[in-house]
Amino acid sequence: MTEDKIPKDEEPEREESEGLPKGEVPEEALLTPVSEPPSELETLRAKVPELEKSVELYKDQFLRKAAEFENFKKRMEIDHLNVTRYANEGLVFELLPVLDDLTRSLKIGKGRREFGSFYKGVELIHSKLLKTLEAQGLKPIEALGQEFDVDYHEALMQMAKENVPPHTVIEEIEKGYMLYDKVIRHSKVIVSGDSIDKSGGISNETSDKKDETKRSDENTGKETQ
Repeated sequence: MTEDKIPKDEEPEREESEGLPKGEVPEEALLTPVSEPPSELETLRAKVPELEKSVELYKDQFLRKAAEFENFKKRMEIDHLNVTRYANEGLVFELLPVLDDLTRSLKIGKGRREFGSFYKGVELIHSKLLKTLEAQGLKPIEALGQEFDVDYHEALMQMAKENVPPHTVIEEIEKGYMLYDKVIRHSKVIVSGDSIDKSGGISNETSDKKDETKRSDENTGKETQ
């Protein structure tokens, strides 16, 4: 069997029909770059800005929560301290009238020397009770000679007095007390007025109040005896 031979003059026509001459690369292949996949390092570097933003966000949230917890802790400590401090407020308040009676008894019996030993006994009881209450946070309010202060004093009346500035406490009818920094009973006081009347006396209301106080002290003295 004989092979069909192609004439040599027909070979270039076959190459031209298939495209470019043999051995040459198409122009499109030269212009289009070959894209390579990004490396793992480049991928990680691209994520760094996003991760930094997340870190700042979480850091800010953590600092806020830490500040809120610290404030909550301080509030709880203050509330616990207040509960502990004022747990005996009711008992201390109920004992104040007893302290008042002992104080009045000492005031009346001070000038009666015939009851010297009895007076000393009452004075000792008064001192012990006062120290016990002071250990629980009780403090007397200083009123006499002080400027009237509505936060600590309760004015029963106003009267004029020479050489005393107006709105000054000139007499204390009932002593006031504080439990730590809280007023549990205001001082009942008489306050100086702006001027003195011609007679130099005090009003009828003041006289009646002082007579009532005097009778109360005398009755307490009788009960003590």
